Amino acid sequence: MTGATYIIGFLLLRGVAAWTVDIVHDITVHMNHVISVPFSIPKYDSSSELSKIVITTEDNDIAIPSFQLEQNETSFNGILNVTGVFLGRTKLIFTLEENRGGESSQEVSRIIVVREERTIDTVFTASVAILVSILYINFGCAMDWNVCRDTLKRPVGPAIGFCCQFLIMPLLSFLIGYLLFSDRPELHIGMFFTGISPSGGASNIWTVLLDGNLNLSITMTTICTIAAFGMMPFWIFTLGRYIFAQGDLTVPYRQIGIFVIGLVIPLVIGFVIQRKLPRVSKILVRIMKPFSIILIIFIIIFAITTNLYLFKLFSWKIIIAGMGLPWLGFTFGLIVAKICRQSQADIRAIAIETGIQNTGVAIFLLRFTLKPPADDLTTVIPVCTAIMTPIPLTVLYIIKLIYQYRMQKAGSKVKLETVPSLEKLQQTTEISTITQPNESNL
Repeated sequence: MTGATYIIGFLLLRGVAAWTVDIVHDITVHMNHVISVPFSIPKYDSSSELSKIVITTEDNDIAIPSFQLEQNETSFNGILNVTGVFLGRTKLIFTLEENRGGESSQEVSRIIVVREERTIDTVFTASVAILVSILYINFGCAMDWNVCRDTLKRPVGPAIGFCCQFLIMPLLSFLIGYLLFSDRPELHIGMFFTGISPSGGASNIWTVLLDGNLNLSITMTTICTIAAFGMMPFWIFTLGRYIFAQGDLTVPYRQIGIFVIGLVIPLVIGFVIQRKLPRVSKILVRIMKPFSIILIIFIIIFAITTNLYLFKLFSWKIIIAGMGLPWLGFTFGLIVAKICRQSQADIRAIAIETGIQNTGVAIFLLRFTLKPPADDLTTVIPVCTAIMTPIPLTVLYIIKLIYQYRMQKAGSKVKLETVPSLEKLQQTTEISTITQPNESNL
């Protein structure tokens, strides 16, 4: 138990064996605010011995208690002032100590520190919901069912991508969360929700930049997007239930159902536009990639600027988690694709598709389904993941550009060496002019 100890006063109680505290079970306070909560401790015997009460919180970095106390004939009545320090949950503990050395402690309440609701938070959540819906309309327009059908006739690549995305990544995220955040269920949930999200739209862009198989990448993105409607709830209601139970949180069945339906509807709208309004569909498909980049950048920048407190949560564990999930995803995708003897272009596409998660969907799902402060605490994981994901890809792209530049430079040198010099050309011309008359004489 950590935190400062606050001595309330000297009380006349019968002993530590029989005493109770009348106080609300859940105390919710805004960060950087103070809330006053009444409490009382009934007297059981007027001939009691001299004792004192100590109030602590389980974590003083989350909340700090202070007090005021009065006494009457039947009870000791007090006002508990709780100061919200930072987001999170902690327990309020009353401890009764006797002069003779007896002691008894009770966890009497749960303190929940949340952020004060701001207009900009509502704007952020609503804008993310709108942008994700538009992106899924674009997905519906971009689905080339003929390409999907042709690819699925020999579905080795998509099958590898599906297994990596919805078997390896969820288990990997659960394991990373278990190893790093076993004592922080909210962060474990954030890690897990990031791992069960479908592949991100940016995977297609990176596949092009790193010379991967774009058709395979688009097919895998399409399949993973559709499969996510079933696979995300599956993982949430299986392994996810364990994490929710560890954190004493309720699985948000209703919100997850609404979330899935909310993504299916724009996907269907996009498909209808593709069939009925082909010109509009082509325009939407054309803007899909830049729109995906804008969405990712928007979510990251907006999430950071509106939630600067998130950087207080950044620790070496969170940074390792943010790096570990995508980077290990790239590695496992590469290894599995190599074992299955795929072409180099397919290996790149599968590895990139596996490692890049749709963090926008993860953030939206977390903020929509969880209540404060869990929604805020969990957001730090997908934000960190989104920041760390492009690092190895950017390094590889720079290496590729340097290699291409050196190859072009070497190629131009070879060309210059093979071009005849001016002197040789002159000598050749002189020889030809000398030999021509001789040939005519012959």
